[in-house]
Amino acid sequence: MPLIPLQIPKGQYRNGTEYMAQGRWRDANLIRWHEDALRPIGGWQQRGTVDLNKTVRGMLAWEDNSGNRYVAFGAHDSLTAMTAGNTTYDITPTSFTTGRVTATALTGYGGGLYGYETYGTPRSDSGVLQRATTWSLDNWGEYLLACSSDDGKIVEWQLNGATPAAALANAPVDNTAMMVTEERFVFALGAGGNPRKVQWCDREDNTTWTPAATNEAGDIELQTNGTILAGLRTRGQALILTDQDAHTATYSGPPFVYGFERVGTSCGLIAPLAAASVDAGAIWMGRRSFFLYSGGQVQEIPCDVGDYVFSDMNTDQRSKIAAVPNAQWNEIWWFYPSGGATECDRYVAYDYVENIWMTGELDRTSGVDRGVFREPMWIQSDGELYEHEIGYTYGSATPYAETGPISIGAGDNVMRVTSLIPDEKTQGDVSAKFKTRFYPNAAETEHGPFTMSNPTDVRFTGRQVRMRVEGNTNADWRVGVMRIEAKAGGKR
Repeated sequence: MPLIPLQIPKGQYRNGTEYMAQGRWRDANLIRWHEDALRPIGGWQQRGTVDLNKTVRGMLAWEDNSGNRYVAFGAHDSLTAMTAGNTTYDITPTSFTTGRVTATALTGYGGGLYGYETYGTPRSDSGVLQRATTWSLDNWGEYLLACSSDDGKIVEWQLNGATPAAALANAPVDNTAMMVTEERFVFALGAGGNPRKVQWCDREDNTTWTPAATNEAGDIELQTNGTILAGLRTRGQALILTDQDAHTATYSGPPFVYGFERVGTSCGLIAPLAAASVDAGAIWMGRRSFFLYSGGQVQEIPCDVGDYVFSDMNTDQRSKIAAVPNAQWNEIWWFYPSGGATECDRYVAYDYVENIWMTGELDRTSGVDRGVFREPMWIQSDGELYEHEIGYTYGSATPYAETGPISIGAGDNVMRVTSLIPDEKTQGDVSAKFKTRFYPNAAETEHGPFTMSNPTDVRFTGRQVRMRVEGNTNADWRVGVMRIEAKAGGKR
C-alpha cells in the first residue's frame, strides 16, 4: 500500500470552519515551529518564591549605572520594585489613587440616557467602559519612571528601597500614559486629562515642562477622533497609538522640536499594553486585526487564527490584554481573557520572521523579555513570578498540536489506514491519536493514543482524518514529516 507523507505547513490556521483547515495544523498548545520542525516551547519555573499576591499589569526590567538589575511591577493599587536577588520594595507613591483590578462597564443605572431603551433588558453599547488599571513604565537613565492610567501622575523612583516613588516636579497630571523618547524627552500622553494631548519636557530635564525660548519643552493636540492609549520607541521615531489610529513623532530640533504625522487609520490599539517594539518594527493588536509599523505607513498583518482569537475573547475585559516580546524566538505573545474568563487565560503568539501564528492556554498578565535578566520573566494573575524558556515542565499542561482534516484526493473516497511511519528526533517522545469522520460536523471517532514504533500499527477508516501529536516526556522533542500507510476504499 502507498505511503502518504503528512507534509503539513508550519503554523496554525484556525479561520472559518474546521474543514477549511484541511491539511494544516488547526489546534495547539505550548508548541512552536522552528527550522520546519514541530517542537514544544520552553518550560517555566517560579523565580525563587517571588509572589506579589496581586495582579500585575505592567513590567519593566533595567540596570542602574553600576550594573545592578531591577524589575518594576505595576498593580491597580501599588508599584513594586525587585532586585536581582529577589528582594522586593513597595515603592507606591504617597497620595496614590487606587485604580481597578478589573474593567467595569457602566451600562446599568446611571450609565446611559434616562428613558432610553426598555427597562429590564440588556443594555446596548451606549455606556462607558472603565478600563482595568495599567501602568506605563520606562527608565530615565538609571531611574524608574512610571504612570498609572488611573492615578495619572508621572512618578520617579531613584533606587532607594526605603523611599517611595515621587511625582515629577512640574509634570502634567491626569495623564493616560507616558514614555521616554530616543532623544531623552519624557512624553506625557493624554496630558492634563486631555485624551488627545501630547506634552513633553525639556531635553535631558524632566522637571522643565513649560515651553520657553531657552528650552525644548512643548505640547500638541493630535488631530484624531480617538483617545491616546500608549506610546513606544521605534527606529528613529516615537509611535503614539490611539484606540482609532497611529501617529509618529519625529525629532526635528528647535523651534518646533517634534513633527507629528498620522501614519495609519482604522488601526487602533485594543488595549494600552497590547503593543510591542521589536527589530521588525512596532506590532500591536487592534479590535479585529494585527498591525505592523516599520516606517512609512501602518500595515495590517494577515492572521491565520484571527477568527478564533477575536471570537473567543471577552471584549468587556479587553483592556487587560498584554503583549510580551520573546526575541530569542522572534515572537510576540499576547495574553488575553477568553470569552468565559475575566482574567487573561489564553494567548496568541506571532513569529514575525517565519510569519506564523500559534495559540494556546496560559495564565499570564504581563512580562519582560530576556536581556537584562538571562531568561524571560512572565507573571501569573495571582502574582507568582516565573522564569520562562527553562527546561520542559509545564505544570499540569501538556504540549500538543492537532491538524485539520486530512483526506485522499477530493475526499470522496474512504481512507483505510493500517500503519504510521513516525518521524521524531527521539522515538517515543511523542504519541499520536487519530480522529475520523465521514462528513464535516458528523460524529467523530477517536483512535489511540499510539506509542511510536517503526512502523506503528494503526487501523481505522474514515473519509477525513485528524492527527493529534502530544508530548510524552519533558524533553525538547521534534516532529517532522509523518507518513501513513493508506489506501482508498469505496465511496461509502
